[in-house]
Amino acid sequence: MASAVERLLWACIILDSGVRSISLPEISDLKFIEECVKEHNLARSSVSPPATDMLYMTWDEALAITAKAWAKRCIFDHNIYLKDASRVHPTFPSVGENIWTAHPPSQFNTSKAIKRWVDEVKDYSYQENSCNKVCGHYTQVVWASTYKVGCAVQLCPDGIKHFTNKKGVLFVSVRLHLKKCHLVLMCLNVVAGSPERDSQKSYNWSPDWDTSDTSSSSSVSVLIARPVALSFTFITAYVVHYFYPDAFCYE
Repeated sequence: MASAVERLLWACIILDSGVRSISLPEISDLKFIEECVKEHNLARSSVSPPATDMLYMTWDEALAITAKAWAKRCIFDHNIYLKDASRVHPTFPSVGENIWTAHPPSQFNTSKAIKRWVDEVKDYSYQENSCNKVCGHYTQVVWASTYKVGCAVQLCPDGIKHFTNKKGVLFVSVRLHLKKCHLVLMCLNVVAGSPERDSQKSYNWSPDWDTSDTSSSSSVSVLIARPVALSFTFITAYVVHYFYPDAFCYE
């Protein structure tokens, strides 16, 4: 049977490992938003030969809300509601989606995830507008007439359906998907911005199929639980050290 000291040591180790658990960005994280938009526009500006109808891409809050709502389901498959535009965005007529997943969660990196999609360019022919293998993720990123994107990343502690039963991470990126513009006079912006088009809107909206509110409640729980757990860890370590000066905690 474990002694009191051993039990306290194990409590210290477990609590400390919980406090140090991986932290993933929320859809309101400005650094995350900036990185998602930057990587998309970098890929769009690198199209060769240069496109004459490429629009500058900016963030859309509602697209990010949809991306988060689907990512929370922890399924490595496309959103089943994409064909019904009104259920994935309050105003946009059509959207497209890319998904990326990894195990363990520490492998997640926004830039690297988007780059995996962009790397499909090697299998795409601009002349024939066709794919040699898989390149649909790349064409989603560089679709000329799209100009809005919203992304989300979700930690899946119980695994990701169709991918792994171990702890993983799911990254979802949703974009406005318009018909390609053919009139050059109407599409003179080559990765250029427009104040009206690029303006940031706030939406008091969520998909009708997003019945859970676990993201906000879990965020609050984490904010409360982490400092409590950290404080308890320090108290435990102090008590152990006070009564048993030769004992120590380690990870």
